Formats: sequence, C-alpha cells, structure tokens
Amino acid sequence: MYLDMMFVLAVTALLLSRAAAQQVYVLTQGPSPRPQCAACRPPATPTYRFSSFSFTQTETYRYATSIAPPATTKTYAAPFAVLKTLLPTSLATTTWGSWSPNDTAATDTADPYGQAAWSSLWAWASPPNFTTTGIYSTTVSPTAVPSSELVLPPADYFGPTDCYTFPADFIFGVAGSSAQIEGAVAMEGKGPNLMDVFARPGIADNYVTNENYFLYKQDIERLAAMGVRYYSFSIAWSRILPFALPGTPVNSAGIAHYDDLINYTLAKGMIPTVTMLHFDTPLQFYAANVTDRFKDVLIGYVNGAYQNATFEDAFVNYARILLAHYSDRVPVWFTFNEPLLYSDNGASINSVVKAHARVAHYYKDVVRGTGKIGVKLNDNFGVPRDPRNDSDVAAANHFNDFQLATFWNPLVLGEDYPDAFKMTIPDYVPLSAGDLSYMRGTCDFVAVDPYTATVVSQPPGGIADCVINASSPYFPYCVVQETNNTFGWNIGYRSYSYVYITPTYLRTYLNYLWNTFRAPVFITEFGFPVFGEADKASVADMVFDTPRSLYYLSFMTEVLRAIWEDGVAVMGALAWSFADNWEFGDYRARFGMQVVERETQTRYFKKSFFDLVAFVRDRHPNYEAA
Repeated sequence: MYLDMMFVLAVTALLLSRAAAQQVYVLTQGPSPRPQCAACRPPATPTYRFSSFSFTQTETYRYATSIAPPATTKTYAAPFAVLKTLLPTSLATTTWGSWSPNDTAATDTADPYGQAAWSSLWAWASPPNFTTTGIYSTTVSPTAVPSSELVLPPADYFGPTDCYTFPADFIFGVAGSSAQIEGAVAMEGKGPNLMDVFARPGIADNYVTNENYFLYKQDIERLAAMGVRYYSFSIAWSRILPFALPGTPVNSAGIAHYDDLINYTLAKGMIPTVTMLHFDTPLQFYAANVTDRFKDVLIGYVNGAYQNATFEDAFVNYARILLAHYSDRVPVWFTFNEPLLYSDNGASINSVVKAHARVAHYYKDVVRGTGKIGVKLNDNFGVPRDPRNDSDVAAANHFNDFQLATFWNPLVLGEDYPDAFKMTIPDYVPLSAGDLSYMRGTCDFVAVDPYTATVVSQPPGGIADCVINASSPYFPYCVVQETNNTFGWNIGYRSYSYVYITPTYLRTYLNYLWNTFRAPVFITEFGFPVFGEADKASVADMVFDTPRSLYYLSFMTEVLRAIWEDGVAVMGALAWSFADNWEFGDYRARFGMQVVERETQTRYFKKSFFDLVAFVRDRHPNYEAA
C-alpha cells in the first residue's frame, strides 16, 4: 500500500513538473467511475411486476434548420473600387478560352499573353490522360433542398453528456480546396498548376472532381440548408493569374467566379474564409523542368517550388490582387495551407515565412483590413510513447517543434527558428533581428489541421545521429512514429491508413498550442474517412457513417472541455470536408460529410453532417448571429 501511494505521489509530482494536460498512464483499480449517477442511486433490489403491453414508444424527429439570409452584410475593408488604386496602373485584365490537346493552334502568336501563349502553357504542362468529360460547362442555377433530405437521422443511443456551450464568437463551418472540388482545370482561362499534373500511373486525376466550379451555387445552397455558418475554400492562383508572375494579366473570368462565389455565400447567410494557396503552385515556378515536382525533397513530401527565387515576390503580388478584390467581404484569410509538406529545403521555408509576413503587413497596414490572417499548418500531434521517459518527451518536443515552431516562432512570437529545424536543415536561411521584429505577430491565430495524433520516441542512435543523415528512414522528423501505446493498443479507431479517432490527444494538443504560442487556436481542418466506405454496396450504407459522427462529436466535446476546463482560447473549427472529393490522387479516401455520386454529381447528406451541425447548434448561444 505504501509503495502504491508513493507511486501515485511520484506521478502527481511528475505531472506538475511538466506541461499541462500531458498524457500519462496511471494504473487504476475497480469499476469505471460514473459521476452522473451520484444524484440517482436506485435501491439495491429491483421490484418486478407485470403490466399491460402496447406499442407506445415515441420517436421524435426534427429538420435541419437553414441559415437565414442576412439583413445586413458586414465589411472588413474598403471595396475594390477604392482598393484597386493600390494595384499597379499597368495591371491588365483579359480573358482566355479553354484548352484541349486537339485544339486548333491560335493565331495571336505575337501577343506574349494571348490565347496562343496561354494554350502553350497547357501544351508544355502536358497533363497526363487529360479529359474534359464533365457534365457541366456553365454555372448551374441552384434549387432549394427539399425538406425530405433534411430530416435528422435517428440519434445514436450513446451520445455526448456535456453541459457546456460554445462562446458566442466561436467559428464553426466546413472546408474544401479548389484543386479537390472544382474541376474545369483548363477552362475559362485557368493556367496549369501542380495539382493539374499530379496524376501519374495509378493516381487519379482532378480534371473533373466535383465540378464545383459550375455547381458552387448548389453546393452553397446545400450547406446553408444544413445550417452551416462558415464556408472555407481556397482560390486557385493559376485561375487568377494564368501566367503567375507580377506584371502578367489577370483573368477576368477567374476574378468574376470567386467574386460571385463570395457574394452567393453571403447572400445565403454564410460567411466566407479564404486560403490563398492550397498546394496548387502554378507550374511556372518549376522553370524548364516540370518533372521537378517529382524529385526527392529534403523536408516535405512534394516539391511545391517555394524555393524558386521568384516565388516570394510573385506570391505577394497574387495576394495583393486577392485582397484588393475580396477583403471587404472576407473576414479570415489563410496565406498558405500546410506549407511544410510541400517545402523542398531551407529556401522554401524562407520564402513562405517572408511572403506571409509581407502579405500580413500589406493587409493590416495598407489595405487596413479589420479581419484576421494567418497560416494553417499540418501536424499529427506528437505525444511521447512513455511520458515518464525523458527521451520520449524530448522526441515529442522535437517532432512538434520541427513542424510548428519553424513557422510560428518567427510569425507569432518573433523568435528564431527552433533548434529542431536548424540542426536538421543545413541550408536554412538565418533570420536577422530585423526579420524577426517584422514577422512578429503577423499571425492573428495559430491555425492547425489536427486530424489525429502520433506516438513518438527516439530513433535508433538518437535524434542527434539522425539529423545529420538525410538517408535515414526517420529523416527529417528524426523520431519513430507509431500508432499504438505502450501496451500495444492502437491509440484510437483506425480508418484510412493513418487517421485514428484520438479525442483525448486533441485536448492535450489544444493545451500545447495555446500555452506554447500564446495565441488563439483555430482548428482549420479535422475529419475522418470511415474505413472501407468506398467499398460499401449502396448510398444508403455510405450515408450511415456512425464512426465519423463519433469522431466529430468526441473531438468537439474535447474542444469544449479545453475551453471551459483548461482555459484554452479555441477560435473555431472547420470540418473537412463538406463532400467527398479528390484526396490528391485518390477518390477512395472519403473524408466528406456528403456522398458524391461521380456519374451524376448528385450529393447525399451523411448522418455525420446532421450530427455535427446539431451538436454545435444545440450548444451555441448565438448561432444565427455568430
């Protein structure tokens, strides 16, 4: 008994000496506690009796509540009529047509930005197995969602038992990205980007995807009918600037498309948030060798060409065009999506952090925007395999620092890159004191896509040996990543390859982010692909996605607990994704809360969509006006 007590005291001291909310294994005995039973203890012996029987069970039902059209529209900057004076007077706006490999050659060859030059971009890109076999070729007029589609499914027997509410300003919405939903890749003047040539043997293409480019009004109509408040999407750089670089013409069709998308979102009572670059780098930054996109990279998984010497200035130019046109109606901006994953080397990181800081200053100091701006990062939160083992804790800190502090040290705290990055990437570009002063506070929040968690420990030979050996199988994170705990159990229910339901780790993660970077936390993507969903025999089976509901409701419950029990400022949560889409080479990974029937482009609401929206609405004190 004495030894057991000493063990508990030792664990308690250890907890107090380390970061709050750390995952620690503490042995317990006896039945699981049931605090909800304290006020209703039944008698020790039941009383049995007969009664007359009849089928009198009552089942309640309700409909999803649509977002109401707004009475007024809030603005966050001056309108384009005013902000256009900030753009170069020489900036031209033009139109182009569409492209296919069988097109007759255009004759305006003397124009460096004419139809012939634009078509030659696509000929050079040579997208593999190119097709334009979509159903639509113009914007589809929306139709109201029938009430028969909006009846909530039967509630699960076991559900959340919390009594918390979200803060009145908590942001809740859904997200998607241009390359994954739009299709129409070589239509109405859009230039080629990395995602348009991503297809290769065995990899599905994104030429059609969900045809959201033509169906965006219907998609927005369906989101509003479900009661979604925020719609987060990305803009395709190559649809705005087909030739990518400063001084090249703006595509008027692209500007008009996103302008109408934003206006329709607002008209349906929702609020838009925008990502400027979601992996779809224009191909011009690959210079003469477009196959560089497949070369081995030092840091990420794909070469996003951020290291190109012209990238930083070009991105800032593109961002200024977006801000001039749309910042009056968009309250939240994300410059980059998960840039670490598409960074080649140290120069890539340098381009991203400096480009972001310049755009943020332009938005705040020149545009005078009153909204918020940041960069959204990836990180399947690293937790130590054994939190009582100092080397495992060091591995977890190293893993998270490399992915998060590399960006948020300079952009949030005004501090230098972490040692985890500097010791691993020998060609990193040092930041001066002036750089850090300029960058500090240019992220209004820390935005992260926390799909799951990863159990980490030291690699063979330790971190120090790994970081100097780029051929190590553990490089560049230089930790062992696992999905099971010290007792051999997976840390959660597994779905598609790497995603596990890990709600308790989410709360730990939120504590880590808030207490490390001291800025509001924004969950900008979180989602769950049900295992084997693509193999289900019918739509009826696909839409009954209880594991996804468990994922969303458990995660949102932990968000509430982090807010109220830990004092963590969680700004909002955007669910990924509002519909099944192209997951960067795969249509079988179903992250969506709607089924998309590819042959007809028909959408069907899944159970999880109803469950998630109802969970938030039932706990949001001011949902309609949030």
